[in-house]
Amino acid sequence: MKQENTENLPIIAITHGDINGINYEIILKTLVDVRVLELFTPIIYGSAKVIAYYKKILKITNISINICKDIETVVPKRINLINCADDNIRVEIGKSTKMAGISALESLKAAVTDLKRGAINIMVTAPINKYNINSEEFNFPGHTEYLEKEFNVEKTLMLMVAEKLKIGVVTGHVPIQKVAENITQDKILTKLQALNNSLKEDFAIRKPVIAVLGLNPHAGDNGILGTNEKETIIPAIEKANAEGIVALGPYPADGFFSSENFKKFDAILAMYHDQGLIPFKILAAGKGVNFTAGLPIIRTSPAHGTAYDIAGNDIAEHESFREAIYLAIDIERNRKMIQGIVPLQITRNELPDKTE
Repeated sequence: MKQENTENLPIIAITHGDINGINYEIILKTLVDVRVLELFTPIIYGSAKVIAYYKKILKITNISINICKDIETVVPKRINLINCADDNIRVEIGKSTKMAGISALESLKAAVTDLKRGAINIMVTAPINKYNINSEEFNFPGHTEYLEKEFNVEKTLMLMVAEKLKIGVVTGHVPIQKVAENITQDKILTKLQALNNSLKEDFAIRKPVIAVLGLNPHAGDNGILGTNEKETIIPAIEKANAEGIVALGPYPADGFFSSENFKKFDAILAMYHDQGLIPFKILAAGKGVNFTAGLPIIRTSPAHGTAYDIAGNDIAEHESFREAIYLAIDIERNRKMIQGIVPLQITRNELPDKTE
């Protein structure tokens, strides 16, 4: 870096994702509050041309961007941008284009390269379009699977995080017709292990208690509505308990959330994507974060998509993206604390007001 980061602030890589959605809007709205620069040094892996375009249409003038050649020329406590897009890049607001997909992948690859080098250890990813980014280089359902391969890690977990609510899933981006066949004792146990470890190491919860949801209506109703619970889920919970993991269930998903039982647990393990993410997004009220547990680096993302339908209209809410940054900072501090390293002298109560 150009100058020593004497305050030891975390450096956060921000990938710009799909340039035709709301990504640059939520990035700019988050970083325009200069107070955030007291907490971290941001590096946008993106396009100087595109950010200038969005600054103009959103009429954001009170923000200064330091354009860098590489991470060595990043300036602490400034908004930095490493240009990793083609000079001929073209913004087509609200449209899914191949150029947007290529640009999203180039941004991600550049950030991952610096993460692997150890130059940074936190990445916040803006949303991608899973269709236009798909290619020979990116043949994955999403960020999570791509990062598993890049960092050679198998036991990861997509963990949705909001205040006092954490929901992981056994099967992530899997078609509903294939969910049941993808739920095995080993997979449930692996996800419980990853969730338990993350709660301890990333969230500093000493003795986490995890709720496990059933797959079938009424959690199978003693086998009347399905045997997955008896044959797969309960044995997996028992194996986890034998390892010292406090996992309880399986609970029927509908009654579990409607009775507010979820408030009694440190985290919840759902069986499939919509079972966990529908109640999560309702309860998180636009402030949820997607965290990939189990990686050697810290990766978070806002819990929403590209939102093509509102792109360019200056109405996108940036709370989820801002929360993704705050959560990443919290997790880095917790990991340092667990490792016996002196943590950052900042508490969550001192962060910029998240209601503004």
